[in-house]
Amino acid sequence: MEERQALMSFAALSQETRLHIVRMLVVAGPNGMPAGAIAEKAEVSASNVSFHLKELERAGLINQQRESRSIIYTANYEGLGALIRFLMEDCCGGHPEICAPAAEVAACCAPAPKEKLQ
Repeated sequence: MEERQALMSFAALSQETRLHIVRMLVVAGPNGMPAGAIAEKAEVSASNVSFHLKELERAGLINQQRESRSIIYTANYEGLGALIRFLMEDCCGGHPEICAPAAEVAACCAPAPKEKLQ
């Protein structure tokens, strides 16, 4: 990840509602959540959540996918992982054992493939 992209990601995450949304989507996993459910759970209006989702998508932290008449939002695990790797790039002055616990957490749980509804 380039520094400019990292700055965009950090800027997006520096707002409380957007951080809450990303954490919700990480928990939701590969099935994601529709915008209405995100707005309800985040306790914000539909127009407000739409603004935040747009910012998070622009920063590369979430993805959207149309399913029928709904748009489903998911965490962009690749983008989030790239942000963590950016932070850890020059880890611990040549002593990677110090960073091992953080690296394990970052790699711990790639989501399972999304199940298609029939």
